Amino acid sequence: MSEEDSYQQIFIVESRENHEMLVRNLLALEGGGNAEAIDEIFRAAHTLKGMSASMGYPALERLCHAMEDKFHLIRDRSLAVQPELIDMLLCCTDRIEELLDQIERGDASSLQDPADLLTALEGWSSSRGDSLSQPENQPSPDLMVEPEATPSPETHAYQLYRVLIRTADDCSMKDLRAMLALENLEELGKIISTNPERDDIENGRFLREFTVVMESSAGCDALQMAASGVDIAAVIVSEETSGEPEKAEGTLSTSPAKAEKSKEVKNIRVDIGRLDQMMNLVEDLVINRGRLKQIAARNGIKELDDAINLVGRSISDLQNLMMNIRMIPLAHIFNRFPRVVRDVAHHDGKVVEFIIEGGETELDRSIMDGLSDPLLHLIRNAVNHGIELPDVRIAKGKTPNGIVTLTACRDRDNVLIEIRDDGSGIDEEVVRKKAVEKGVISPEQEASLSQDEIIQLLFRPGFSTAETITDISGRGVGLDVVKRGIEALKGLIQVESVKGEGTTFRLVLPPTMAIVEVMMVRINGRRCAVPITNVVEVAVLRPESIRRIGGSEVLLLRDEVLSLRRLEDMFGTSDGRDLVIVVQHQNKKAGLAIDAVDGQQEVVIKPLNNLFGSCRGIGGVTIPGDGEVVSVLDISTLL
Repeated sequence: MSEEDSYQQIFIVESRENHEMLVRNLLALEGGGNAEAIDEIFRAAHTLKGMSASMGYPALERLCHAMEDKFHLIRDRSLAVQPELIDMLLCCTDRIEELLDQIERGDASSLQDPADLLTALEGWSSSRGDSLSQPENQPSPDLMVEPEATPSPETHAYQLYRVLIRTADDCSMKDLRAMLALENLEELGKIISTNPERDDIENGRFLREFTVVMESSAGCDALQMAASGVDIAAVIVSEETSGEPEKAEGTLSTSPAKAEKSKEVKNIRVDIGRLDQMMNLVEDLVINRGRLKQIAARNGIKELDDAINLVGRSISDLQNLMMNIRMIPLAHIFNRFPRVVRDVAHHDGKVVEFIIEGGETELDRSIMDGLSDPLLHLIRNAVNHGIELPDVRIAKGKTPNGIVTLTACRDRDNVLIEIRDDGSGIDEEVVRKKAVEKGVISPEQEASLSQDEIIQLLFRPGFSTAETITDISGRGVGLDVVKRGIEALKGLIQVESVKGEGTTFRLVLPPTMAIVEVMMVRINGRRCAVPITNVVEVAVLRPESIRRIGGSEVLLLRDEVLSLRRLEDMFGTSDGRDLVIVVQHQNKKAGLAIDAVDGQQEVVIKPLNNLFGSCRGIGGVTIPGDGEVVSVLDISTLL
């Protein structure tokens, strides 16, 4: 990878972080956010502008600059925060995301000129008359930024300062970091001189540190904070007096050595492809550990067995460490949804309060990748189908604003994610009528459906209760997609609903899919694996307990009637099946007739579709210690 490509990757990663910060704080500002929100917005837009200019993306720089102008007006109380203005600024953030996608694809040479948005932003302040008129003595609203103040009386008087900025040893873009520091300082005062010259600093022609002499009324602490940032090892601010500068109170008092030590790099960004490669190597070690154990047991070599036990412990520690490295906080995808809720609510004319809890809960990256779309469908469904219009809610005795809550937590070995709304709930009568109308069930079946069976109808492909087709719903694409997506992640989805009070969708997910515990069994002499999370019990299969109902076999086990599956279409016919393994998925149970149980072990599951495509009833393959390829049964499909 060239140095230019490396810079571009850093630019993309950091720009996406600033884009997310922009969107999040724009929504906070619209909801009555305070000065902190506008500060965060301004900082993100300013950083995006500076980085775009440094990388040579003028289209992105101009758009960020135009947005920054509007943020200046808001901060100076010259422009009121209105929903229409937030809509316009969110359109700008959408365009920023499109431009970043284009740069990441390698199309940076043909970036779309955002002239339409620039014109719209310019026309906003010139034609709408949005300036705020406030009495001189009236306090400013919370969302307006007041000038920073410190207790010191010198704060409001201009003072000459010398700012020493030292970059980190491993800083890969010191020219960009220096330029951002200079621009941030210029926001707080006037730069008198720099050493070396400013052109040399912005082009990276300095060793590790440079000095800025500037005039400001902000104070030492504010200047130090403005110049600090990623890859800045130390910032030392001192007041300039006649003669040599003396260190001012409140500045960095540690020695350079201590400053560098306190700023040592504790976090690094790693390409996700490298983590996947490391995970594959760890999985190979787990497989070969099993093979070595079998060889040692077969040959009875004690020294080899002792050595394998020591290596096995190290492999287990490495495996656990690798699994923890791959864990990502759910906040990475949760933070995208406030914008979704806001847009859907505005489209439907609803007022919705969105609450997020448990964003620090972690999931494996492989599960996180497949979770975003199901959650998106459920949240849009909660706002569009669940929450009522304000006048309808008031007529029902509710508050005009609905509440949608997204929570996550750990429950033993699983992760629980809940999407709750306090809306109208699921109307069983409407679901029944739609099911009959669409031919999903017959009129005779309608009367005998239980509440759980009615709710399961919502997960049928193409089923929707929406009366009209809109941009949000009514196209028959929704909960069936959610169900398929969650089951592909080896998870469960449960629904609870009370008419008039609201609905809860509960997702139960494994924290990881890569290495799992299975029970090894034999059917017709062939080995297969059953995920231990699906196993209820193993029992003796007695012929007198087997009955036939219609064309199917059932098993009477302790007063419980279970469907009996012999899996002859998968493993062939055999008369020697003396055991039954009871498996469960959600609320469904069945018995699988087997020949023998080989015990439990931890295995690495490889997806089958990478090699042969999908195969009904098989969730993947694994390779135990003896090198045989073993099928892993997909219990959700079998049941």
